[in-house]
Amino acid sequence: MAQNVLGGELQPCSYNPLTGFFRDGCCNTGAEDFGVHTVCIRATEEFLAFSASVGNDLSTPHPEHGFDGLAPGDQWCLCASRWQEAFEAGVAPSVVLESTHASTLEWVELGDLAQFAVRE
Repeated sequence: MAQNVLGGELQPCSYNPLTGFFRDGCCNTGAEDFGVHTVCIRATEEFLAFSASVGNDLSTPHPEHGFDGLAPGDQWCLCASRWQEAFEAGVAPSVVLESTHASTLEWVELGDLAQFAVRE
């Protein structure tokens, strides 16, 4: 079983919208996941605008790929490098630590993720 950044069992990120590189609801990864889609985020309007501005429009639906587009509040498995880029730009979205894959720590510091942890 995959581990999260806290050392526990990786928890699901989202089934609606269905997320994950493998579209299994979890931020699992593997050798074929070149983007390292491992950070479970909760999208914000500010982050979605930023992501679109740097060439990754996550808001526009693409039904041909089974993608309805994200709205603020949606949870999604984001590329670790994109989260780090958003963090450095001051627009990092919230992170669900229990649902963020441990391999994220190869790209992002746990302390940085923890600053943006969803607290519920």
